[in-house]
Amino acid sequence: MTEQKSWDERYSSDELPWDTGRPDTYLVRMVSRWPLHQGSVVDIGCGTGTNSLWLARQGFEVTGLDISKEAVAIARKRAGEEGIECGFVCDDFLTAGVPATSVQFVFDRGCFHSVKEEQRQAFVERVAELLDPGGLWLSMIGNADDPVQDKGPPKLSAHEITTAVEPEFEILHLESCMIESRLGQPPRFWQCLLKKR
Repeated sequence: MTEQKSWDERYSSDELPWDTGRPDTYLVRMVSRWPLHQGSVVDIGCGTGTNSLWLARQGFEVTGLDISKEAVAIARKRAGEEGIECGFVCDDFLTAGVPATSVQFVFDRGCFHSVKEEQRQAFVERVAELLDPGGLWLSMIGNADDPVQDKGPPKLSAHEITTAVEPEFEILHLESCMIESRLGQPPRFWQCLLKKR
C-alpha cells in the first residue's frame, strides 16, 4: 500500500485522533505573541485544513499541503463553505515544488517526526529552502524524552531534533507540552520554534 493510499484510508474512515476541529493551541499562542507580520505561510500536513483556515482568517496568505487527496478535498470544501481564500495542494512535501512567492512562516503539526530517520535532513532542507532568511518554523513533535511512554505518534528526543535542524536553523524555543487530541490522554509533544539562519 502506498503512503498516500494509507493516509487516504485514514481520512475516509475518520481515524484522525489529532483532528480536533480547533486550531492548534500553540500555533494560536505563537501567532498572537510572536511579532509575525502578515505574509505567506505553508502548513505542511494540513489535513482537513483547520490550522490553514485559521491562519487565513488572521490575514496570512496560506498554502496547505498534504499527501492525502481525501484530506485536501475536505479542506477545499471547508474553505469554499466558509468563503476563505486558502490554497490547498495534494503532494508529498519532500518532492513538492517550492512556491514562487517568499514564505515567512512554516507550520507542521506532527509531520517532521513522521519522516524516516534517513529523510529528516531532507525535510529540514526543504523547510529551509521554502523560508526567507530569518523565517520561522513552528513544529509540533512527539516527545521521546517524556518518562511516560504511550503508543501515540512517532517521537523524537531533544537531541535528535537539535542534531537534525543544525546548522540550517536556530532553535528559539523547545518546550515539552501536551497537545489536544480526540484521545482520552493527550500525548506529550515538543513545541519547537525555529528561525532560519
